[in-house]
Amino acid sequence: MKIALGQFAVRPDWQDNAAICLDLIARADAGGARLLVLPEGILARDIADPDLVRRAAQPLDGPFMTRMLEATRDRALTLVMTVHVPADQGKVWNIQVALRGGRIVAQYRKLHLYDAFSMQESVNVVPGDEVPPLLEVDGLRFGMMTCYDLRFPELARRLAVDGADALLVPAAWVKGPLKEHHWEVLATARALDNTCYVVAVGECGPRNIGASMVVDPLGVAIARAAEQDALLYAELDPRRLAQARQALPVLANRRFARPELA
Repeated sequence: MKIALGQFAVRPDWQDNAAICLDLIARADAGGARLLVLPEGILARDIADPDLVRRAAQPLDGPFMTRMLEATRDRALTLVMTVHVPADQGKVWNIQVALRGGRIVAQYRKLHLYDAFSMQESVNVVPGDEVPPLLEVDGLRFGMMTCYDLRFPELARRLAVDGADALLVPAAWVKGPLKEHHWEVLATARALDNTCYVVAVGECGPRNIGASMVVDPLGVAIARAAEQDALLYAELDPRRLAQARQALPVLANRRFARPELA
């Protein structure tokens, strides 16, 4: 199964970002990808204005999403990304959505908010309270995670136990000492922990690292991007998945129960 990772620097104007997304959709579809994953929070971003994510938020039937839905209507492509959607008390949800055939086929509200390394995502964002669903694309099952979720192995394990063959991780991974190392180690660990593919797509630009990557079920990075805009392709192979789980049956050998949301 051919997938695409669309890495780009999110602009402050949602219309600019919509144009970038539409271009990536068209290119990924023309390249034969069945799944395109974009970064986290792609409606609007400005490093000098962290509250922009709240002011720029749009409902799922707003103009940004309407354009994305229309772009998928006549394409054999599933699109995954995260957007900020208005919630109560002037805050927003950070929602990962999957679009196919002109409709939303799955969505997930980010559970773990990035209140770490001197940042406070919870100032503007309300955390979700449900375990993500599995998204099926061409017979493969994908678990939905978002950015900081990558640091919580319980969520990845829960999705793998629920049947995920791969984990989708749209992200806006902030630069800083050792942060690229953390990103690579955590993506690799989640793949090995659960013998699954990890598709980790980062925003690039002045604040975030980019460094999108696909890690296979035995911890091998099979595709990588650097720090600039990129459209990256990779192949997910069910035979590789079966081989990994036969050679390294950690899911079958585990002694702990299925993780539950507190």
